[in-house]
Amino acid sequence: MTKTRDSHEGQHPAVTASPRVFSGIQPTSDSFHLGNYLGALRHWVALQQTHDPIYCVVNQHALTVDPSPADLHRRTRASLAQLVALGVDPDRSVLFVQSDVPEHAQLTWVLECLTGFGEASRMTQFKDKSAKGGADRSSVGLFTYPMLMAADILLYQTHVVPVGEDQRQHLELTRDLAARFNAKYGETFVVPEPHIVKETGRIVDLQNPTGKMSKSTATENSLVNVLDTPKQMSKKIKSAMTDSIGVVSFDPDNQPGVANLLTILGSITDRDPESLVADYAGKGYGALKVDTADAVVAVFEPIGNRTRELLDDPAELDKIMDRGAERARVIAADTLAKVYRAIGFDGRDAGRPAVSSRE
Repeated sequence: MTKTRDSHEGQHPAVTASPRVFSGIQPTSDSFHLGNYLGALRHWVALQQTHDPIYCVVNQHALTVDPSPADLHRRTRASLAQLVALGVDPDRSVLFVQSDVPEHAQLTWVLECLTGFGEASRMTQFKDKSAKGGADRSSVGLFTYPMLMAADILLYQTHVVPVGEDQRQHLELTRDLAARFNAKYGETFVVPEPHIVKETGRIVDLQNPTGKMSKSTATENSLVNVLDTPKQMSKKIKSAMTDSIGVVSFDPDNQPGVANLLTILGSITDRDPESLVADYAGKGYGALKVDTADAVVAVFEPIGNRTRELLDDPAELDKIMDRGAERARVIAADTLAKVYRAIGFDGRDAGRPAVSSRE
């Protein structure tokens, strides 16, 4: 029988009152965007009500895109501040920065030694990214990225992981590694399951509605950032590419730009995009754009204001980061010590607390 006790306070990591969920996001830009929010981050907030949540700014993963030190430092703090501002509660969730918990890197090495070279070579994201940039220019870190992701998840004895299609293969590897370790060394890890959240229609580029909204392909007006000003948000949405048909209908194949606006508005107002069509009978695209812009601004403006408050109070942000790291390490250190003992390391020093030295 599963025991019930308060989450994260001196408990065995596999013993939780609710299923444990883990998710992370990279700090690869100064602001999250609309696609991040609708596709993932708002679900993080909702999962706090039903799960035992652990959320992470995965800044070690961000090294694979070679950011400058100043950019990585600034974006990491901005990412954590935005998560708090949009509703991730540091009291309800364990919220931390990946590099503050050294057990992630320590477990990664163990999992790398358990992963076959051919198995790692078959990871689709590595093949795609190395094909674009050239194999000689691809880092070993990009190659071993899935093993670090597996360590992120397995350290916390995670039951469920929210995944999109682009990460599904990595989660399957994580499950395989957990089962492989358990079979070889004894029951150590929870084998995580994918968590399928309520589907949000694909949010596409505002200026190129054939491609998804993404920082990597963004132009000035192609995506809405969480930290844009209300004026910037409205301008971008009102200048979104539509078509010359002139009738509002939900037809992603023939009217992808209009369908995108309906998807955004429907996601924010919790309505099926097809049900919105009747509201615009006899109206042009302008009315749809105005309503969509107003809905986005209503959600993002307070998030932006709260984010800026946190960034203007570095001591408070440091406090949130330090507390999150301490809570994460209670769980991660327990798992790592168990792993170390299982593989033949002594394990007595695994997870020894480090001295915080934020500046």
